[in-house]
Amino acid sequence: MSWIDVGHINDVPLRGARKLKTAVGCIAVFRTAEDEVFAASNTCPHKQGPLAEGIVHGQSVTCPLHNWVFDLNTGEAQGEDGRIDTYPVRIEGGRILIDDTHLTRASAA
Repeated sequence: MSWIDVGHINDVPLRGARKLKTAVGCIAVFRTAEDEVFAASNTCPHKQGPLAEGIVHGQSVTCPLHNWVFDLNTGEAQGEDGRIDTYPVRIEGGRILIDDTHLTRASAA
């Protein structure tokens, strides 16, 4: 894996997210109330809602447009037929690192 630094954990609000533009499109970095960090597609497959603007609760995010709920571990929609892509992420010294292996396979967003 090749890890890229995308910012400090405090750059992402508790129970919130920040959007990143990548070669595969926009992804969102989510931070839970317990300081867990996840990275996933920013786009809901239902109506293309911006998930970075959704509500983070537990280890899930709710789409702000139509209330689809996604598990941030697996990307699976809860109670719906759909999923979002998820990306490996880790914290080192307060810095958020994302595996860029899957973020460089398409043209810029």
